Amino acid sequence: MQHPDQQQREFTPEDVEVLSKETLFKGFFSMVKYRFRHKLFEGGWSQTIEREMFERGHAAAMLPYDPETDQVVIIEQIRVGALEHEHPWQLEIVAGIIDRDESAEQVVRREAVEEAGIEVSLLEKVTSYYPSSGGCSEMLDVYVGKVDASTAQGVHGLDYEGEDIRVHVVSREQAYQWVVNGKFENGASIIALQWLQLNYQRLRSEWQK
Repeated sequence: MQHPDQQQREFTPEDVEVLSKETLFKGFFSMVKYRFRHKLFEGGWSQTIEREMFERGHAAAMLPYDPETDQVVIIEQIRVGALEHEHPWQLEIVAGIIDRDESAEQVVRREAVEEAGIEVSLLEKVTSYYPSSGGCSEMLDVYVGKVDASTAQGVHGLDYEGEDIRVHVVSREQAYQWVVNGKFENGASIIALQWLQLNYQRLRSEWQK
C-alpha cells in the first residue's frame, strides 16, 4: 500500500533522467526526440520512454482592452493548424514568440503595433501555461493590456512574414458571447476573455483613474 507521504510528494527535474536528445528536424520550428525515464508515484523508476517533441520556445499573448468604452480588440488571420478544418481564419488576441533579448511585456507591446496598429499603456499578467505539454515545449504568457480601441482598424501584419491580419473592435460582452458560442477556438484568447469577464469591473476602476 502506498504511504500517504509518497502520494503528496512533489516531483522535481531531479526525478527525471534524460538518456538522449536528438534533433530530428530544424526549420522555423524544431522537432526533438527524447529518450528518458522518471520516478513513479508508487516508487521506483519507469521504463525508458521515447517521445517526439515540437520545440516552439516561449511566447506571449495579450488581449487589448479599452476600459473607457468597455471594448476589446480582436485580430483575424489564417492559421496553418486550422488550414484543413472548418475555420482556417481564426479569431485571436495579439501574440508573438519571445526572442532571447526581449521580455514578454516587450513582445506583446511590439505585436500590438504590428498586428493591430495600437499602443499599449498598461499591462496586467493573467497567467502562464503550456498549450499542449504532451508534445510541445511552448510556454505562453497571457496578458490584458490597456489600449485606445478607437485607434484600432484596418489590415496589418508584416509582409516578409506573410501576415495578413484584419482587426475587429467589439464590445467585451460580444466577445465573451463568442467564447460561449464557440466562435473562439484559440486557447489563449478564451482564457484572456474569461479572465476579463471576471475582472473587468476592477480594471475599469483602476485604469480609468
